[in-house]
Amino acid sequence: MKMENQSIVSEFLLLGLPIEPDQRDLFYALFLAMYLTTVLGNLLIILLIHLDSHLHTPMYFFLSNLSFSDFCFSSVTMPELLQNMQSQVPSIPYAACLTQMYFFLFFADLESFLLVAMSYDRYVAICFPLHYTTIMSPKLCFSLGALSWVLTTFYSLLHTLLMARLCFCADNVIPHFFCDISALLKLSCSDTRVNELVIFTIGGLTGVIPFLLIITSYARILSSILKVPSSGGIRKAFSTCGSHLSVVSLFYGTVIAVYLCPSANNSTVKETVMSMMYTVVTPMLNPFIYSLRNRDMKGALGRVFCKKIFVC
Repeated sequence: MKMENQSIVSEFLLLGLPIEPDQRDLFYALFLAMYLTTVLGNLLIILLIHLDSHLHTPMYFFLSNLSFSDFCFSSVTMPELLQNMQSQVPSIPYAACLTQMYFFLFFADLESFLLVAMSYDRYVAICFPLHYTTIMSPKLCFSLGALSWVLTTFYSLLHTLLMARLCFCADNVIPHFFCDISALLKLSCSDTRVNELVIFTIGGLTGVIPFLLIITSYARILSSILKVPSSGGIRKAFSTCGSHLSVVSLFYGTVIAVYLCPSANNSTVKETVMSMMYTVVTPMLNPFIYSLRNRDMKGALGRVFCKKIFVC
């Protein structure tokens, strides 16, 4: 009888970002510019890697996948955020909310797995340079990429199916700018212990293990550099790993700040603002990090544009 008296939620209301009404247009223009920069920057990297044969290497194979993941990751939340900022009733249907949650989890974890594959590539390149082409064969690169996509598919699908079995009753207000899994669990009027157990176990493994693998790879790289201390070797190692380390620090730094360092005061506002860092800012900065700090990317950009000008 209790369940019969409860109305089933057909849509959710997204509170969005804590922005004053008189500043909404300014932030709308800012977020729109950031999203367009993210789209153009990541698509440019994918295009350069596809067109320039010099970039057909394992490192840039993974980078093209990472750029595609960043492009999609930002596209999962930003169009909805921009639309809701111009809407009087920032609502999202139930099915669309679960779909957004699925793709958010998918591309967030895909980025994590791709960063692991890239760290392993740098480890082999520095510690086993003579065997690099043999170890990082096209078959291995494809296998690592495919494994990343398959694992994230099952992980995201598991959480989505577990969320779909829950009931949502009277309260349908999400204090976030997207359908965050933790926010949805708080709104559910069903027993969420199974969901929380899966998040704690599988979610912890998919978050902690990739981070530990990256740390292990760079620990081995550092150990290899210290065995042969030379200024040239250190410079080469930093030029090779600098871009990747910057991206890893940016991505995991913001995620750790949100989920592992909760604040007692205004935690919801803090989580919402910090979520903007890894959903919007990180995907936008990645193309700049890899293009401005990478000699190969700048060279490819020059070759592609010069070739187009010459053809014209």
